[in-house]
Amino acid sequence: MDGMRYWASCGAGLSCFALVAAAPLPALGADMSTEQMIESAESAAPAAIGHDASVIAIGGDGTMQELRKGSNGFTCMPDNPASPDPDPMCLDANALAWAEAWIGHKPPPEGKVGFLYMLATGSDASNTDPYAQGPAPGDHWIETGPHVMVVGAKGMMEGYPRSADPDTKEPYVMWPDTPYEHLMLPVR
Repeated sequence: MDGMRYWASCGAGLSCFALVAAAPLPALGADMSTEQMIESAESAAPAAIGHDASVIAIGGDGTMQELRKGSNGFTCMPDNPASPDPDPMCLDANALAWAEAWIGHKPPPEGKVGFLYMLATGSDASNTDPYAQGPAPGDHWIETGPHVMVVGAKGMMEGYPRSADPDTKEPYVMWPDTPYEHLMLPVR
């Protein structure tokens, strides 16, 4: 999901999980200072959300570091410079639970709709395979542009396009017909 293969996140009680990297991560601070990572992470959401969110980052060795404790229930991650497009993100607690299920190859929690901001932009290896590490031979990265995602709402997306090569200028379902399908909503 939108560069999500690279980030790790902390939920309530600092229970953490790491997502699979689409590309190797640089060590924390290798290319950005802590202040730059926080600024990058905040850019994923409206200022009112990003400013009060927790900010975390993960290094190439998979360890997670909390860069700033937040107060609004959102958690943000900075851009992964190894991905094709800027892809910082901010997600609410329900989106964290959904992502934890995705990473663990477990069913997402039922009845918990989550919201995720990626207002900087984003790119994806596949619109059909939640675990693709890169585009299939002959395919291309899906350039999603600035968007928000609604996760955990499987079964409520009837009528939205479900193409393997979606028009990213209009809402579409990513990873259709998998337990992790979610609605992508472009904002520009």
